[in-house]
Amino acid sequence: MHAGHPEHLRHPRRRPLTGPDAGFLKRVLAHPTFILPRDFSLFLVSARTDAAIERTRAKFGARAAFEEAYTRSRDPWRSAAPRYRYQQLKYEQIMALLPARRFQRVLDLGCGLGLLSQRLAQRSDAVLGLDVAAAAVGHARERAAGIANLSFEQADILDLPASLDAAFDLVVVADTLYYLSPLGDDLLKTLSARLARLLAPGGVLLLANHFFFSADPDSRLTRRIHDAFTWSPHLSATGHHRRSFFLATLLEPRDAGLAHAAL
Repeated sequence: MHAGHPEHLRHPRRRPLTGPDAGFLKRVLAHPTFILPRDFSLFLVSARTDAAIERTRAKFGARAAFEEAYTRSRDPWRSAAPRYRYQQLKYEQIMALLPARRFQRVLDLGCGLGLLSQRLAQRSDAVLGLDVAAAAVGHARERAAGIANLSFEQADILDLPASLDAAFDLVVVADTLYYLSPLGDDLLKTLSARLARLLAPGGVLLLANHFFFSADPDSRLTRRIHDAFTWSPHLSATGHHRRSFFLATLLEPRDAGLAHAAL
């Protein structure tokens, strides 16, 4: 310690907020649009992971790129890192957008580590998570060990087996489709029809993708994806939702016979 500084000046005590100030701060921190400053560094981590995937994809293909990402790191996007608030808030908001009922069979396409799948399992009789990377499936199984109504398998969203058709009353596709490349209009039409066929009568498709601002190229791609599904003759949009840094669209089969007809 340096002489000449009274103790109360050297170590000023921080008084805890009480009364109305404490209540206001708690409401701000709990608000679904509030993002802590350190969460913005998460977007930089995600950008580096995406760039590495793109480099590998250009040489070896999409599946190899995601296998490498999940082999190199058990959490490539830091989705489960406790120091970041954003991803957990996003999962909470996605769950809040779902119809207020319990689901029988749920499909989580592009499940990654299965963090959202675990939340879906709390409101479902059975959840199946699919991911193109076998390494991701392995990590998801380890994290979900002991959850009896949750299973994971390796599968490619571009080559889903017909055995899945009409099998689910909820299909969730979160942060997955914009990784498909090249993602042209024809592929989006094919995907919207294919995913519609996964739904049982009365089923719901929830589509969620990152969205930062309209001038951002990746955000424009997200808008294209959601517009293509909204305009699909196989699906009918029942809700559009803008949240902090992502868009979500809820859809249902427009016509059971049309949705499940062979392409």
